[in-house]
Amino acid sequence: MWDPAGVKIERGHVRYEPLSRGYNPRWTATPDYIRVVSTPEETRNALREAVREDPDFDRRITVRSGGHCYENFVCSPDVRVIIDVGMMDRIYLDRDMDAVCVEAGATNGDLNGKLAGKLGLLLPGGSCPTVGVGGHISGGGFGLFSRQHGLTIDYLHAVEVAVVTGNKQVRLITATADDDGDLHDLWWAHTGGGGGNFGIVTRYWFRDLPSVPSAVVRSEAGWKWEKLNEQDFRTLVGNFCTFFKDHRGNAATAEDPYSALFGILLLTHKSRDKIGLIVQLDADIPDAELLVRDFITYVGNGVSAPLTDLEEHYGDHPLLIGSKDATVVDWELMKNRPPVPVNEEAGKYKSAYMRQVLPTDQVTALWNGLTEPYEGVRNGVVQIDSYGSAVNRVKPGETAVPQRDSILKLQHQVYWQNDTDGALHIEWLRKLYQNMYTKTGGVPIPNETTDGCYISYPDVDLSSNTWNKSGVPWSTLYYGDDYPRLQQAKDRWDPNNVFSHAQSIESALPDA
Repeated sequence: MWDPAGVKIERGHVRYEPLSRGYNPRWTATPDYIRVVSTPEETRNALREAVREDPDFDRRITVRSGGHCYENFVCSPDVRVIIDVGMMDRIYLDRDMDAVCVEAGATNGDLNGKLAGKLGLLLPGGSCPTVGVGGHISGGGFGLFSRQHGLTIDYLHAVEVAVVTGNKQVRLITATADDDGDLHDLWWAHTGGGGGNFGIVTRYWFRDLPSVPSAVVRSEAGWKWEKLNEQDFRTLVGNFCTFFKDHRGNAATAEDPYSALFGILLLTHKSRDKIGLIVQLDADIPDAELLVRDFITYVGNGVSAPLTDLEEHYGDHPLLIGSKDATVVDWELMKNRPPVPVNEEAGKYKSAYMRQVLPTDQVTALWNGLTEPYEGVRNGVVQIDSYGSAVNRVKPGETAVPQRDSILKLQHQVYWQNDTDGALHIEWLRKLYQNMYTKTGGVPIPNETTDGCYISYPDVDLSSNTWNKSGVPWSTLYYGDDYPRLQQAKDRWDPNNVFSHAQSIESALPDA
Protein backbone atom coordinates (compact mmCIF):
# COMPACT_ATOMS: atom_id res chain seq x y z
CA MET A 1 0.00 0.00 0.00
CA TRP A 2 1.26 3.47 -0.88
CA ASP A 3 2.49 5.43 2.14
CA PRO A 4 2.27 9.25 1.93
CA ALA A 5 5.51 9.45 3.97
CA GLY A 6 7.50 7.28 1.55
CA VAL A 7 8.85 3.76 1.85
CA LYS A 8 9.67 2.70 5.41
CA ILE A 9 12.80 0.55 5.74
CA GLU A 10 13.12 -1.22 9.09
CA ARG A 11 15.62 -3.63 10.64
CA GLY A 12 15.70 -6.94 8.76
CA HIS A 13 14.97 -5.33 5.40
CA VAL A 14 17.56 -6.10 2.72
CA ARG A 15 18.23 -2.36 2.23
CA TYR A 16 18.41 -1.41 5.91
CA GLU A 17 22.12 -1.96 6.38
CA PRO A 18 23.34 -0.34 3.12
CA LEU A 19 21.20 2.75 3.77
CA SER A 20 22.42 2.98 7.37
CA ARG A 21 26.04 3.56 6.40
CA GLY A 22 27.87 6.26 4.53
CA TYR A 23 30.01 5.95 1.45
CA ASN A 24 32.85 6.24 3.96
CA PRO A 25 32.27 2.93 5.79
CA ARG A 26 33.69 4.36 9.02
CA TRP A 27 30.23 5.75 9.69
CA THR A 28 27.24 3.53 10.43
CA ALA A 29 23.95 4.00 12.22
CA THR A 30 21.23 1.77 13.70
CA PRO A 31 18.17 3.98 13.22
CA ASP A 32 14.70 2.90 14.23
CA TYR A 33 13.91 3.10 10.54
CA ILE A 34 14.80 4.80 7.27
CA ARG A 35 12.34 6.68 5.09
CA VAL A 36 13.01 6.63 1.33
CA VAL A 37 11.08 9.55 -0.15
CA SER A 38 10.34 10.34 -3.79
CA THR A 39 8.63 13.75 -3.70
CA PRO A 40 8.77 16.96 -1.66
CA GLU A 41 5.37 16.09 -0.17
CA GLU A 42 6.60 12.67 0.96
CA THR A 43 9.61 14.41 2.49
CA ARG A 44 7.37 16.78 4.42
CA ASN A 45 5.20 13.90 5.62
CA ALA A 46 8.20 11.79 6.63
CA LEU A 47 9.65 14.67 8.62
CA ARG A 48 6.27 15.42 10.22
CA GLU A 49 5.96 11.80 11.35
CA ALA A 50 9.50 11.77 12.75
CA VAL A 51 8.87 14.98 14.71
CA ARG A 52 5.60 13.68 16.19
CA GLU A 53 7.28 10.46 17.34
CA ASP A 54 9.97 12.30 19.33
CA PRO A 55 8.80 15.86 20.08
CA ASP A 56 11.74 16.43 22.43
CA PHE A 57 14.27 15.48 19.71
CA ASP A 58 16.24 13.23 22.06
CA ARG A 59 17.81 11.45 19.08
CA ARG A 60 18.73 12.88 15.75
CA ILE A 61 16.85 13.03 12.45
CA THR A 62 19.33 13.08 9.56
CA VAL A 63 19.15 13.36 5.79
CA ARG A 64 20.93 11.17 3.26
CA SER A 65 21.40 12.16 -0.37
CA GLY A 66 24.45 10.45 -1.86
CA GLY A 67 25.85 9.38 1.50
CA HIS A 68 29.28 10.92 0.92
CA CYS A 69 29.61 12.97 4.11
CA TYR A 70 33.22 12.68 5.31
CA GLU A 71 32.28 12.74 9.02
CA ASN A 72 29.48 11.07 11.02
CA PHE A 73 27.01 13.90 10.49
CA VAL A 74 24.48 11.58 8.80
CA CYS A 75 25.29 8.10 10.10
CA SER A 76 26.13 7.64 13.79
CA PRO A 77 24.74 5.74 16.81
CA ASP A 78 22.66 8.73 18.02
CA VAL A 79 20.52 8.77 14.85
CA ARG A 80 16.89 7.73 15.25
CA VAL A 81 15.59 8.32 11.71
CA ILE A 82 17.34 8.72 8.37
CA ILE A 83 15.33 10.35 5.60
CA ASP A 84 16.85 9.27 2.29
CA VAL A 85 16.06 11.55 -0.66
CA GLY A 86 17.96 9.48 -3.24
CA MET A 87 14.81 8.55 -5.19
CA MET A 88 13.98 12.22 -5.64
CA ASP A 89 16.37 12.69 -8.57
CA ARG A 90 14.54 14.46 -11.38
CA ILE A 91 16.23 17.19 -13.44
CA TYR A 92 13.92 19.24 -15.63
CA LEU A 93 13.06 22.66 -17.02
CA ASP A 94 10.58 24.38 -14.73
CA ARG A 95 8.86 26.97 -16.89
CA ASP A 96 6.88 28.43 -13.99
CA MET A 97 10.14 29.20 -12.18
CA ASP A 98 11.96 30.00 -15.46
CA ALA A 99 14.83 27.85 -14.23
CA VAL A 100 16.30 24.37 -14.30
CA CYS A 101 15.09 22.29 -11.36
CA VAL A 102 17.41 19.73 -9.78
CA GLU A 103 15.96 17.54 -7.07
CA ALA A 104 18.09 16.93 -3.99
CA GLY A 105 18.54 13.19 -4.58
CA ALA A 106 20.20 13.63 -7.97
CA THR A 107 23.91 12.85 -8.23
CA ASN A 108 26.80 14.39 -10.13
CA GLY A 109 26.41 11.48 -12.53
CA ASP A 110 22.78 12.48 -13.09
CA LEU A 111 23.89 16.03 -13.84
CA ASN A 112 26.27 14.73 -16.50
CA GLY A 113 23.75 12.36 -18.01
CA LYS A 114 20.61 14.51 -17.89
CA LEU A 115 21.56 18.17 -17.58
CA ALA A 116 24.62 18.02 -19.82
CA GLY A 117 23.70 15.05 -21.98
CA LYS A 118 20.04 15.94 -22.61
CA LEU A 119 19.73 19.69 -22.08
CA GLY A 120 23.26 20.70 -23.12
CA LEU A 121 23.74 22.76 -19.94
CA LEU A 122 26.58 22.71 -17.45
CA LEU A 123 26.36 23.09 -13.67
CA PRO A 124 29.96 23.51 -12.49
CA GLY A 125 30.42 21.03 -9.68
CA GLY A 126 32.16 17.89 -8.52
CA SER A 127 33.42 15.05 -10.68
CA CYS A 128 32.72 12.02 -8.45
CA PRO A 129 29.56 10.60 -10.09
CA THR A 130 27.93 9.14 -6.97
CA VAL A 131 28.04 12.29 -4.84
CA GLY A 132 24.51 13.55 -4.12
CA VAL A 133 23.73 17.16 -4.97
CA GLY A 134 21.69 17.69 -1.80
CA GLY A 135 24.77 18.24 0.34
CA HIS A 136 27.20 19.07 -2.44
CA ILE A 137 25.32 22.19 -3.54
CA SER A 138 24.51 23.47 -0.06
CA GLY A 139 28.23 23.39 0.74
CA GLY A 140 29.07 25.54 -2.27
CA GLY A 141 29.78 23.09 -5.07
CA PHE A 142 33.18 23.01 -6.75
CA GLY A 143 34.75 21.12 -9.65
CA LEU A 144 36.84 21.03 -12.80
CA PHE A 145 34.86 23.80 -14.52
CA SER A 146 34.90 26.19 -11.56
CA ARG A 147 37.79 28.36 -12.76
CA GLN A 148 35.87 28.85 -16.00
CA HIS A 149 32.33 29.19 -14.63
CA GLY A 150 32.49 29.62 -10.84
CA LEU A 151 30.90 27.62 -8.04
CA THR A 152 27.66 25.69 -8.32
CA ILE A 153 25.85 28.05 -5.97
CA ASP A 154 26.76 31.06 -8.11
CA TYR A 155 23.83 29.96 -10.32
CA LEU A 156 21.36 29.10 -7.54
CA HIS A 157 18.08 30.97 -7.95
CA ALA A 158 15.84 29.15 -5.49
CA VAL A 159 15.70 26.34 -2.96
CA GLU A 160 12.80 24.37 -1.48
CA VAL A 161 13.25 23.18 2.10
CA ALA A 162 11.14 21.17 4.53
CA VAL A 163 11.51 23.05 7.84
CA VAL A 164 10.24 22.53 11.39
CA THR A 165 8.66 25.65 12.86
CA GLY A 166 8.87 26.82 16.47
CA ASN A 167 5.57 25.09 17.30
CA LYS A 168 6.89 21.89 15.67
CA GLN A 169 4.85 22.09 12.50
CA VAL A 170 6.49 20.98 9.24
CA ARG A 171 6.27 23.24 6.20
CA LEU A 172 7.67 23.24 2.67
CA ILE A 173 9.24 26.64 2.06
CA THR A 174 10.56 27.99 -1.24
CA ALA A 175 13.12 30.76 -0.93
CA THR A 176 14.61 32.67 -3.87
CA ALA A 177 17.45 35.06 -4.50
CA ASP A 178 14.81 37.73 -5.23
CA ASP A 179 13.11 37.43 -1.84
CA ASP A 180 13.66 39.81 1.03
CA GLY A 181 14.12 39.30 4.74
CA ASP A 182 13.96 35.83 6.27
CA LEU A 183 13.24 34.08 2.97
CA HIS A 184 16.28 35.64 1.35
CA ASP A 185 18.36 34.54 4.34
CA LEU A 186 17.11 30.97 3.92
CA TRP A 187 18.15 31.04 0.25
CA TRP A 188 21.50 32.61 1.15
CA ALA A 189 22.17 30.03 3.88
CA HIS A 190 22.04 27.32 1.21
CA THR A 191 24.73 29.01 -0.89
CA GLY A 192 27.55 27.55 1.20
CA GLY A 193 26.16 27.07 4.71
CA GLY A 194 26.47 23.29 4.46
CA GLY A 195 23.95 20.47 4.63
CA GLY A 196 22.05 19.24 7.67
CA ASN A 197 21.61 22.68 9.23
CA PHE A 198 18.28 24.30 8.43
CA GLY A 199 15.92 21.63 7.11
CA ILE A 200 15.66 19.04 4.36
CA VAL A 201 16.38 20.40 0.90
CA THR A 202 14.01 18.90 -1.65
CA ARG A 203 14.68 20.95 -4.79
CA TYR A 204 17.12 23.50 -6.20
CA TRP A 205 16.52 25.84 -9.14
CA PHE A 206 19.28 27.32 -11.30
CA ARG A 207 19.35 30.11 -13.85
CA ASP A 208 21.77 31.32 -16.53
CA LEU A 209 23.69 28.06 -16.76
CA PRO A 210 26.51 27.94 -19.32
CA SER A 211 26.41 25.55 -22.26
CA VAL A 212 28.27 22.27 -22.02
CA PRO A 213 31.47 22.21 -24.11
CA SER A 214 31.59 20.02 -27.20
CA ALA A 215 34.66 18.32 -25.73
CA VAL A 216 37.41 18.87 -23.18
CA VAL A 217 41.16 18.75 -23.56
CA ARG A 218 42.34 16.55 -20.74
CA SER A 219 45.71 15.16 -19.79
CA GLU A 220 46.79 12.93 -16.92
CA ALA A 221 50.46 12.33 -16.34
CA GLY A 222 52.96 11.92 -13.53
CA TRP A 223 56.50 11.70 -12.22
CA LYS A 224 57.83 8.47 -10.73
CA TRP A 225 58.78 8.82 -7.10
CA GLU A 226 61.88 6.70 -7.57
CA LYS A 227 63.31 9.35 -9.88
CA LEU A 228 62.41 12.40 -7.77
CA ASN A 229 64.60 14.09 -5.20
CA GLU A 230 63.63 16.74 -2.67
CA GLN A 231 64.56 19.60 -4.98
CA ASP A 232 62.41 18.10 -7.75
CA PHE A 233 59.50 17.89 -5.31
CA ARG A 234 59.91 21.51 -4.25
CA THR A 235 60.15 22.60 -7.87
CA LEU A 236 56.96 20.74 -8.85
CA VAL A 237 54.95 22.20 -5.99
CA GLY A 238 56.39 25.67 -6.54
CA ASN A 239 55.76 25.65 -10.28
CA PHE A 240 52.18 24.44 -9.91
CA CYS A 241 51.34 27.00 -7.24
CA THR A 242 53.09 29.87 -9.01
CA PHE A 243 51.21 29.17 -12.24
CA PHE A 244 47.86 29.71 -10.55
CA LYS A 245 49.14 32.71 -8.61
CA ASP A 246 50.11 34.29 -11.92
CA HIS A 247 46.81 33.23 -13.52
CA ARG A 248 44.45 33.77 -10.61
CA GLY A 249 42.00 35.54 -12.91
CA ASN A 250 40.72 39.08 -13.07
CA ALA A 251 37.63 40.08 -11.13
CA ALA A 252 36.16 41.98 -14.07
CA THR A 253 37.43 40.22 -17.21
CA ALA A 254 38.60 36.85 -18.44
CA GLU A 255 41.31 38.06 -20.80
CA ASP A 256 43.91 35.65 -19.44
CA PRO A 257 43.90 32.68 -21.89
CA TYR A 258 44.59 30.34 -18.95
CA SER A 259 41.70 31.64 -16.84
CA ALA A 260 39.56 28.56 -17.62
CA LEU A 261 42.32 25.97 -17.20
CA PHE A 262 41.90 23.64 -14.23
CA GLY A 263 44.80 21.68 -12.74
CA ILE A 264 45.22 19.11 -9.98
CA LEU A 265 48.53 18.10 -8.41
CA LEU A 266 48.27 14.74 -6.64
CA LEU A 267 51.02 14.57 -4.04
CA THR A 268 50.98 10.91 -3.12
CA HIS A 269 53.00 9.15 -0.45
CA LYS A 270 56.41 7.99 -1.65
CA SER A 271 55.33 4.37 -1.31
CA ARG A 272 53.04 4.97 -4.28
CA ASP A 273 54.37 4.84 -7.82
CA LYS A 274 53.92 8.44 -8.97
CA ILE A 275 53.01 11.98 -8.18
CA GLY A 276 50.13 12.85 -10.51
CA LEU A 277 49.15 15.86 -12.60
CA ILE A 278 45.69 16.30 -14.12
CA VAL A 279 44.74 19.20 -16.36
CA GLN A 280 41.47 19.97 -18.12
CA LEU A 281 40.34 22.76 -20.41
CA ASP A 282 37.25 23.46 -22.51
CA ALA A 283 38.19 22.31 -26.03
CA ASP A 284 36.15 25.16 -27.55
CA ILE A 285 38.66 27.70 -26.19
CA PRO A 286 41.09 28.79 -28.94
CA ASP A 287 44.40 26.90 -28.86
CA ALA A 288 43.16 24.75 -25.98
CA GLU A 289 45.54 21.87 -26.70
CA LEU A 290 48.51 24.22 -26.90
CA LEU A 291 47.53 25.89 -23.63
CA VAL A 292 47.36 22.52 -21.89
CA ARG A 293 50.75 21.46 -23.23
CA ASP A 294 52.29 24.77 -22.19
CA PHE A 295 50.91 24.32 -18.67
CA ILE A 296 52.36 20.81 -18.38
CA THR A 297 55.72 22.07 -19.61
CA TYR A 298 55.64 24.92 -17.07
CA VAL A 299 54.91 22.61 -14.13
CA GLY A 300 57.69 20.21 -15.11
CA ASN A 301 60.28 22.88 -15.84
CA GLY A 302 63.43 22.23 -13.82
CA VAL A 303 62.36 18.75 -12.67
CA SER A 304 65.00 16.12 -13.44
CA ALA A 305 62.53 13.20 -13.52
CA PRO A 306 60.79 12.51 -16.84
CA LEU A 307 57.01 12.82 -17.23
CA THR A 308 55.19 9.51 -17.68
CA ASP A 309 51.61 8.29 -18.14
CA LEU A 310 49.38 8.21 -15.08
CA GLU A 311 47.60 4.89 -14.59
CA GLU A 312 46.54 4.92 -10.94
CA HIS A 313 43.35 5.58 -9.00
CA TYR A 314 43.22 8.05 -6.13
CA GLY A 315 40.59 7.89 -3.42
CA ASP A 316 37.02 8.43 -4.59
CA HIS A 317 38.02 9.61 -8.02
CA PRO A 318 38.77 6.97 -10.66
CA LEU A 319 41.04 8.54 -13.23
CA LEU A 320 40.92 7.90 -16.93
CA ILE A 321 44.19 6.45 -18.17
CA GLY A 322 45.73 9.49 -19.80
CA SER A 323 48.84 10.59 -21.58
CA LYS A 324 51.49 13.17 -20.99
CA ASP A 325 50.35 14.65 -24.30
CA ALA A 326 47.13 16.64 -24.33
CA THR A 327 44.19 14.60 -25.55
CA VAL A 328 40.81 15.80 -26.76
CA VAL A 329 38.13 13.84 -24.89
CA ASP A 330 34.65 13.78 -26.37
CA TRP A 331 31.99 15.02 -23.94
CA GLU A 332 29.87 11.90 -24.52
CA LEU A 333 32.74 9.79 -23.18
CA MET A 334 33.10 12.00 -20.12
CA LYS A 335 29.44 11.93 -19.14
CA ASN A 336 29.14 8.16 -19.54
CA ARG A 337 32.01 7.22 -17.24
CA PRO A 338 31.13 4.13 -15.17
CA PRO A 339 30.03 4.71 -11.57
CA VAL A 340 32.40 4.19 -8.68
CA PRO A 341 31.89 0.77 -7.02
CA VAL A 342 30.75 0.52 -3.42
CA ASN A 343 33.59 1.81 -1.29
CA GLU A 344 35.24 -0.63 1.11
CA GLU A 345 38.01 1.80 2.04
CA ALA A 346 37.57 4.03 5.06
CA GLY A 347 39.03 7.51 4.95
CA LYS A 348 39.94 10.68 6.83
CA TYR A 349 40.03 14.12 5.18
CA LYS A 350 41.18 17.67 5.82
CA SER A 351 41.28 20.84 3.74
CA ALA A 352 42.80 24.28 3.30
CA TYR A 353 42.36 27.32 1.07
CA MET A 354 45.53 29.11 -0.08
CA ARG A 355 45.65 32.81 -0.91
CA GLN A 356 49.33 32.52 -1.89
CA VAL A 357 51.75 29.81 -3.00
CA LEU A 358 52.65 27.27 -0.36
CA PRO A 359 55.39 28.73 1.86
CA THR A 360 58.69 26.89 2.24
CA ASP A 361 57.81 25.49 5.66
CA GLN A 362 54.57 23.98 4.34
CA VAL A 363 56.39 22.32 1.44
CA THR A 364 58.96 20.98 3.91
CA ALA A 365 56.18 19.49 6.04
CA LEU A 366 54.66 17.92 2.93
CA TRP A 367 57.99 16.41 1.88
CA ASN A 368 58.63 15.04 5.36
CA GLY A 369 55.14 13.57 5.69
CA LEU A 370 55.01 12.06 2.22
CA THR A 371 58.46 10.50 2.42
CA GLU A 372 58.26 9.12 5.97
CA PRO A 373 59.34 5.45 6.13
CA TYR A 374 56.38 3.12 5.80
CA GLU A 375 56.19 -0.63 5.44
CA GLY A 376 53.83 -1.32 2.58
CA VAL A 377 51.86 1.22 0.54
CA ARG A 378 50.59 4.36 2.26
CA ASN A 379 47.30 5.17 0.55
CA GLY A 380 47.51 8.89 1.25
CA VAL A 381 47.51 11.96 -0.95
CA VAL A 382 47.51 15.73 -0.59
CA GLN A 383 45.53 16.95 -3.56
CA ILE A 384 46.14 20.54 -4.63
CA ASP A 385 43.32 21.88 -6.81
CA SER A 386 43.51 25.10 -8.75
CA TYR A 387 41.11 27.81 -7.63
CA GLY A 388 40.40 31.46 -8.38
CA SER A 389 39.46 32.98 -11.74
CA ALA A 390 35.64 32.84 -12.12
CA VAL A 391 35.25 31.68 -8.49
CA ASN A 392 36.72 34.96 -7.31
CA ARG A 393 34.46 37.19 -9.42
CA VAL A 394 31.78 36.88 -6.74
CA LYS A 395 32.27 39.11 -3.71
CA PRO A 396 32.36 37.72 -0.16
CA GLY A 397 28.93 38.05 1.43
CA GLU A 398 27.01 37.62 -1.81
CA THR A 399 26.92 33.91 -1.00
CA ALA A 400 27.72 31.99 2.17
CA VAL A 401 31.11 30.94 0.75
CA PRO A 402 33.55 33.52 2.15
CA GLN A 403 36.68 32.25 0.36
CA ARG A 404 36.61 34.40 -2.76
CA ASP A 405 40.25 35.41 -3.26
CA SER A 406 42.09 32.09 -2.97
CA ILE A 407 44.24 30.58 -5.73
CA LEU A 408 44.42 26.98 -4.49
CA LYS A 409 42.36 24.50 -2.52
CA LEU A 410 43.94 21.52 -0.75
CA GLN A 411 42.39 18.22 0.27
CA HIS A 412 44.46 16.03 2.59
CA GLN A 413 43.36 12.39 2.41
CA VAL A 414 44.27 8.98 3.78
CA TYR A 415 42.55 5.61 3.21
CA TRP A 416 42.69 2.13 4.72
CA GLN A 417 40.74 -1.11 4.41
CA ASN A 418 37.61 -0.82 6.50
CA ASP A 419 38.19 -4.17 8.23
CA THR A 420 41.53 -2.95 9.62
CA ASP A 421 42.43 -0.44 12.32
CA GLY A 422 42.80 3.05 10.89
CA ALA A 423 44.24 4.74 13.98
CA LEU A 424 47.82 4.97 12.68
CA HIS A 425 46.62 6.23 9.30
CA ILE A 426 44.58 9.00 10.95
CA GLU A 427 47.51 9.88 13.20
CA TRP A 428 49.78 10.19 10.15
CA LEU A 429 47.38 12.59 8.41
CA ARG A 430 46.81 14.64 11.55
CA LYS A 431 50.52 15.13 12.09
CA LEU A 432 51.18 16.01 8.46
CA TYR A 433 48.41 18.62 8.59
CA GLN A 434 49.50 19.98 11.97
CA ASN A 435 53.10 20.30 10.75
CA MET A 436 52.00 22.14 7.60
CA TYR A 437 50.19 24.81 9.63
CA THR A 438 52.26 24.70 12.81
CA LYS A 439 52.89 28.47 12.71
CA THR A 440 49.14 29.11 13.01
CA GLY A 441 48.21 26.57 15.66
CA GLY A 442 47.93 23.54 13.41
CA VAL A 443 45.17 24.85 11.14
CA PRO A 444 45.04 27.18 8.10
CA ILE A 445 43.54 30.26 9.77
CA PRO A 446 42.30 33.17 7.64
CA ASN A 447 45.36 35.38 7.12
CA GLU A 448 47.49 36.67 4.24
CA THR A 449 48.49 33.15 3.14
CA THR A 450 45.68 30.76 4.06
CA ASP A 451 41.92 31.19 4.30
CA GLY A 452 40.36 28.45 6.37
CA CYS A 453 38.68 25.21 5.34
CA TYR A 454 35.92 23.83 3.10
CA ILE A 455 32.70 22.81 4.85
CA SER A 456 32.04 20.07 2.26
CA TYR A 457 35.29 18.43 3.41
CA PRO A 458 34.28 18.46 7.09
CA ASP A 459 36.89 17.69 9.73
CA VAL A 460 35.85 17.37 13.38
CA ASP A 461 39.49 17.82 14.44
CA LEU A 462 38.97 21.55 13.82
CA SER A 463 36.76 21.53 16.93
CA SER A 464 39.44 19.89 19.06
CA ASN A 465 41.86 21.81 21.27
CA THR A 466 44.34 19.02 20.64
CA TRP A 467 44.52 19.58 16.90
CA ASN A 468 43.41 23.21 16.67
CA LYS A 469 45.53 25.36 18.96
CA SER A 470 45.01 28.55 16.95
CA GLY A 471 42.26 30.07 19.07
CA VAL A 472 40.22 30.40 15.85
CA PRO A 473 36.99 28.36 16.13
CA TRP A 474 35.96 25.81 13.53
CA SER A 475 33.04 28.03 12.53
CA THR A 476 35.40 30.85 11.49
CA LEU A 477 37.63 28.43 9.59
CA TYR A 478 34.63 27.34 7.49
CA TYR A 479 32.53 30.49 7.33
CA GLY A 480 34.71 33.48 8.18
CA ASP A 481 32.72 36.63 8.92
CA ASP A 482 29.51 35.04 7.57
CA TYR A 483 28.91 32.84 10.61
CA PRO A 484 26.72 35.26 12.63
CA ARG A 485 24.37 35.61 9.67
CA LEU A 486 24.15 31.82 9.35
CA GLN A 487 23.32 31.66 13.05
CA GLN A 488 20.45 34.10 12.54
CA ALA A 489 19.10 31.91 9.73
CA LYS A 490 19.42 28.88 11.98
CA ASP A 491 17.45 30.54 14.77
CA ARG A 492 14.74 31.63 12.36
CA TRP A 493 14.33 28.44 10.35
CA ASP A 494 15.35 25.67 12.77
CA PRO A 495 14.54 27.14 16.20
CA ASN A 496 14.27 23.69 17.81
CA ASN A 497 17.68 22.61 16.50
CA VAL A 498 16.13 19.56 14.87
CA PHE A 499 18.97 19.36 12.36
CA SER A 500 22.19 19.06 14.29
CA HIS A 501 25.54 17.32 14.14
CA ALA A 502 29.06 17.78 15.50
CA GLN A 503 29.65 20.95 13.46
CA SER A 504 26.14 22.19 12.71
CA ILE A 505 25.36 25.89 12.85
CA GLU A 506 24.98 26.98 16.49
CA SER A 507 22.20 29.14 17.86
CA ALA A 508 23.01 32.78 18.53
CA LEU A 509 20.25 33.06 21.13
CA PRO A 510 21.13 33.30 24.84
CA ASP A 511 20.75 30.12 26.88
CA ALA A 512 20.39 28.06 23.69
